[in-house]
Amino acid sequence: MKSKAPRNRTLCLSDAEQKSLLKKIISLNQKNKLEEVINRTICQDIFDASLYLPENFVDLMIVDPPYNLQKNFNGKTFNRLDDDDYNAWVDAWISRIKSVLKEDASLYFCADWATSVAMYPVLKKHFKVRNRITWEREKGRGAKSNWKNSCEDIWFCTVSDDYYFNVEAVKLKRKVIAPYRTEEGKPKDWEDKGSERFRLTHPSNIWTDITIPFWSMPENTDHPTQKPEKLIAKLILASSKENDVVFDPFLGSGTTSVVAKKLNRQFLGIEVEPEYCCLAEKRLALADLDSSIQGYSDGVFWERNTLSEQAKKKNHPPQTPEDLALLEKQMTLL
Repeated sequence: MKSKAPRNRTLCLSDAEQKSLLKKIISLNQKNKLEEVINRTICQDIFDASLYLPENFVDLMIVDPPYNLQKNFNGKTFNRLDDDDYNAWVDAWISRIKSVLKEDASLYFCADWATSVAMYPVLKKHFKVRNRITWEREKGRGAKSNWKNSCEDIWFCTVSDDYYFNVEAVKLKRKVIAPYRTEEGKPKDWEDKGSERFRLTHPSNIWTDITIPFWSMPENTDHPTQKPEKLIAKLILASSKENDVVFDPFLGSGTTSVVAKKLNRQFLGIEVEPEYCCLAEKRLALADLDSSIQGYSDGVFWERNTLSEQAKKKNHPPQTPEDLALLEKQMTLL
């Protein structure tokens, strides 16, 4: 395991941990019943694994595929394709996994701006496209001859017109800058909590309250395209109920499965890279010690840079080096 700076909380794997966690990971070579795969991590190529999945069991699918960019995933390189070839690749795996979806299932597809353009025609062919969310990544490389690329898209789709959406579960808590009052002196469309003045607002398709994982956050890993737990939590809370099945066919380091577990959903993830599968399993174990989600507390999403009450919650203590040491010891004993 690499040595880290004292405040660097990026999750890493020791050799002993990886050896132990590999035992928890499965691959498929025959048709499986739901109870044989639920709440598991499948280490396999999506085209192979899709042949053996049960049918009509997924309530919500969250997909974060390789974008149409050249990117190195732990030694495996995804090479940029022309739009038609990328379009065909997306169509191929969607066609394979459509059968896992329930008739009232919802789907979210992540993309950067260029991938989004290529992906849309395929999504429109297979599903009902409801909306496109754009979220701000506060990081991004500057460019001398172009605009800095600091946002990504998420396409919201459904299988049919019968689908679940809970807007109350994803309202955003915003600070009130101009606290208007009624003639009687009562707050108008906001709440007065002494030093705290805020209102709950309906979520839009522009998200500026997301912080991407970085080295001082306990959810951070070395995966190059890891999505924030807060972002995935919004999708899960809006489009699934407790005990629903959340499926991610490009699991990466496990964010979708981890957030689903923290929010009392069932989950299934497929990831081709063994080390990322092990990171997912480690994070799932850590979720038993700490089920908090940064930026989400007491059923409310907090605006970026506002005080989060979750830091005060005694039942969700922050992940400590002692927690990690205990977990690592437990892994070596498995």
